Amino acid sequence: MQANLKKPTTLQEAIIYFSDADRAFRYAVELRWPDAKINCPRCGSEEHSFISTRKIWFCKGCKKQFTVKVGTIFEDSAIGIDKWMTAFWMLCNCKNGISSYELARNIGVTQKSAWFMLHRLREAMQSGSFGKMGGNGPVEVDETFVSQKPQKMHREKRLKMHEDRDYKKAVVMGMLDRESRQVRAMVVPNVKRETLQNEILSQIEKGSTVYTDGYPAYDNLTAKDYIHVTVNHVEEYVRGQVHTQGIENFWALLKRGLRGTYVAVEPFHLDRYVTGQVFRFNNRATKDNSLNDSDRFMLAMSQVAGKRLTYAQLTGKGTDSLHS
Repeated sequence: MQANLKKPTTLQEAIIYFSDADRAFRYAVELRWPDAKINCPRCGSEEHSFISTRKIWFCKGCKKQFTVKVGTIFEDSAIGIDKWMTAFWMLCNCKNGISSYELARNIGVTQKSAWFMLHRLREAMQSGSFGKMGGNGPVEVDETFVSQKPQKMHREKRLKMHEDRDYKKAVVMGMLDRESRQVRAMVVPNVKRETLQNEILSQIEKGSTVYTDGYPAYDNLTAKDYIHVTVNHVEEYVRGQVHTQGIENFWALLKRGLRGTYVAVEPFHLDRYVTGQVFRFNNRATKDNSLNDSDRFMLAMSQVAGKRLTYAQLTGKGTDSLHS
């Protein structure tokens, strides 16, 4: 089953490579079980038989069948693994993301299916737990507001927004570790002091240097064992090493995708769009690493196991809704 396959390095090579369903299947198996020890995702048994005509295994432990998709973000999808792989390649490596309409045209599925695929893939791009930031270098902290542009809204929705006095823009908080050049960003409910500082306490080591703007919600970080230095944007944007230009660069990339590629993102889906942009930013090629498109794709594929996003969760049409 396992074979040393020549890995694609460009989009053109990836499209040609994954157009062969058998080759795409073997590639997925190698990424799912890199040690060549195929085990049942349900019971963990390594005793099984392979049915080559259907590309499924029969587990001798739990007496059930399983495919390479079971136990991954691809589970219960009728779309072939070859199309999933091409979609993942494009999402990982298009700097501003890829829209569901563009993906639908490129791989030959409906726009609705492409939209669901992209959300599942963004869910897989969510990395696991990390240690705290800071310690070896300063951390830039900032927040930004995200909303749809009124001129791109449907007229009825635009009028409703203007009439709704409780309408609020979505808030995204971000942190950039200057030493590792890694970003963390998350959607937060508001910009209150308690909300923002709780995120800082949970994500940044005490004793670290924290750079922020002059927003009052950050004003007592020194009392919480941080070295807090601010830059007043009314007077200046940079004072030596004190600035938040790095995290603001990330905001520019995020909003370029949200406004240019996706156009209108609903607030309850925003977190996954942020996740996708964080993944691409943190795994970009820099002077300190030589990550290429293939490396980013393989890293993302290594994270598909153990994650699940159903259509009911995504759309709020079930009891397990993510925004119920």
